[in-house]
Amino acid sequence: MTALLLALVPLLVPFAAPPLARHALDRLAPARALWMLTAWALALAASCAAALGALVLTGLLKLPLFAALDDLIHPLHTPSDLLVLPAAALATGALTLSACTLARSALRQAGAFRTARTQASRRPAAGDLCVVESPHPDAYALPGRPHRIVVTTAMLRSLGATEREALFAHERAHNGAGHHYFLAVAELAAHCHPALHAVRADIRFAAERAADETAARAVGDRRLTARAIARAALAGRATPSSRPDFAPAATTGPVPRRVTALLTPGRPRAARWIALGLALGVALSAGSATAALLGVHHQVEVAQGEEHGRP
Repeated sequence: MTALLLALVPLLVPFAAPPLARHALDRLAPARALWMLTAWALALAASCAAALGALVLTGLLKLPLFAALDDLIHPLHTPSDLLVLPAAALATGALTLSACTLARSALRQAGAFRTARTQASRRPAAGDLCVVESPHPDAYALPGRPHRIVVTTAMLRSLGATEREALFAHERAHNGAGHHYFLAVAELAAHCHPALHAVRADIRFAAERAADETAARAVGDRRLTARAIARAALAGRATPSSRPDFAPAATTGPVPRRVTALLTPGRPRAARWIALGLALGVALSAGSATAALLGVHHQVEVAQGEEHGRP
């Protein structure tokens, strides 16, 4: 019963993630919040997958076929089959669903990325800037080799010269900091637990805020940066975009909140308790998942006659 309860802990901890992530965004500098939330989401997702794996393995070893394959000579010592087998079935379903949705998302994102890279490669580039002829205002940072800033002609017509420079600085900040990696990790984590969907949005917001601050420093004008982002978002609000989700864009996320942060900058407050809360969540989740896996391993050794009960 203890192993079963330990496996449930990593499945419950992520439900505390969204409010803690919002506090982290409010109290930490954007770049620091981005790193911490991404690492935290990845650790919680990995712990969740490990816990589900422990439940699945326990259920499989209760079946004679799999018990024979693993040379079990004693019955696997677990709680009642009325608890273990339904839990294993639910865990199998959850892992299968996660794998299917993740694979579907990966295929869709890969297709969108190939399309965007092909489109960008067909247009002449001025440095890292690629202008695409389109009636739809759009601009985004396209990862790959080489990095590209893709902007449509409609978006260029929507902004003034100085606003364009602020927008380009924002997108260059995304490529320079490798924000597409953070967004890819957030997407992966979101498919491992439903509560991490909200954290994915928080990570996207942190990436945009980090790029906002870098752009403001680059152009030397926070008000100009805020105006450029606001006008770009208004221009592209109804634009159907085919860009991949891990290609960050200045027009995404809660733009009014980002503009407010640029116009009324505040110094990040000390938030040791936020960092402590994140660390405790990871320690509790990862520790419980590890203990559950070690418990299953010990049970298998006992059932194989290698420990306690050798015939």
